[in-house]
Amino acid sequence: MKARRTVAAALSVLALTAVAACGKDGSPNASSGDASAAAQLPTYTVKADAKLDASPVWANAKKNGKLVIGAKADQPYLGFEDLQTNTRNGFDIEIAKMVAADLGFKPEQIEWKTVVSANRETALAGGQIDLYVGTYSINDNRKKLVSFGGPYYIAGQDLLVNKDNTDITGPEATKDKAVCTVTGSTSIDKIKTYGAKVTAYDTYAQCVDKLLTKEVDAVTTDDAILKGYAAKNAGKLKVVGKTFSTEKYGVGLKIDDKALRDAVNDALKAHEDNGDWKKAYDATLGLSGSAAPAVPALERY
Repeated sequence: MKARRTVAAALSVLALTAVAACGKDGSPNASSGDASAAAQLPTYTVKADAKLDASPVWANAKKNGKLVIGAKADQPYLGFEDLQTNTRNGFDIEIAKMVAADLGFKPEQIEWKTVVSANRETALAGGQIDLYVGTYSINDNRKKLVSFGGPYYIAGQDLLVNKDNTDITGPEATKDKAVCTVTGSTSIDKIKTYGAKVTAYDTYAQCVDKLLTKEVDAVTTDDAILKGYAAKNAGKLKVVGKTFSTEKYGVGLKIDDKALRDAVNDALKAHEDNGDWKKAYDATLGLSGSAAPAVPALERY
């Protein structure tokens, strides 16, 4: 009897260990238990000899022993904060980790800060963050306030529909269809030109909920964001795959810090060339079923 109890106890410990392993930190969404995707994520060798004294931002970060990176926290498989495991995950998070590694910072030396879109320029200019990686579109107006590395991804407005929807194949098929997006989004005016009946909520998550219950026919915003929701709801939703705008995502940094901008671009190029970019995409946004797009050319200036 004693021997049987000992064996049973050992088996119980093994079972608990196996269950714990399913929630491995660093998965695209650790709360979902997708350990298989976590195993596909690349690891990034930290450059111990990184030296960038010409950059005041880098020098200060090195002195403090941490790199402060602003990010989104509510975009599944793109920029997401898992409050259960206190980790960040997603494609943008992987891009940030690649850059940080080449700048000489280990993952535990990254301090993440959730910064909403409206506060990005202020946070960079005021030194509250060193870099910003979070669906940050490069444009000429923003270049007057901040600098950009990249682009590392070219997004475009697209449509998210139910998996069984065969009617909506592109924006031209949304005439008289109920399409959801967020209040104040630039996506509203664009989709209206195709005759869609627009419904707006405060968050994309609300739109996705309405789509899943078929109260709306589609959700529209940048395809990268939609791919994240498609991955989160695998087998239920799909991205149409016909973009009708262009958004170049870049790494935001303090204006006029050319040394840091060049170093960020060098890091992006290195990780694109060695395959890390593709591996990171496949393990995050790629779970939506959408193949990785072409790697965009860097725009150095």
